[in-house]
Amino acid sequence: MFLSYIKGFFVKRKLKNIFYDVKSSTFSGAIKTVGLIIDESHFLERNSLMKELVENGILEENITIITYKNSVSKSGTTADFSSKDLKSNFEITNAAVNDFISQDFDVLISYYEVDRPILMLITHCSIAKLKVGFASIDKRLNHLIIDTTAEKNEVFTNELFKYLKRIKQN
Repeated sequence: MFLSYIKGFFVKRKLKNIFYDVKSSTFSGAIKTVGLIIDESHFLERNSLMKELVENGILEENITIITYKNSVSKSGTTADFSSKDLKSNFEITNAAVNDFISQDFDVLISYYEVDRPILMLITHCSIAKLKVGFASIDKRLNHLIIDTTAEKNEVFTNELFKYLKRIKQN
């Protein structure tokens, strides 16, 4: 317990230094691929969120999801990960998470509102043209910030697609 706290502290400290090296990106407005990072320790309505995205025109096969859980059982899916997958040298040991980070997404949705070092590191390292997240997370991490809570996934998706339509028009 204490060691995970110390590891989290140092990862957050390193992330604050990394945030000054923000990668610029170009977003054309056309959305084909979506990456979704979900913190299931605070949000359990994954299917509802997926339904909202599909209703707004995103094909389900173009959505890639990884899920953070406080503890991952051996029967969990390969896309499930926990803080144990982060080494103290900022290396992620989960192969599914590393594959997720290396994918080029049009939009990356960071669907978590609690500062967890591994989630923030994945968001920062991900190759995405547009990163979207909550206002409760460090403002330097995402390009588009939506001020709502995770329980209000309808509000989140409505605001997201409202802004994406505006970006498309310009």
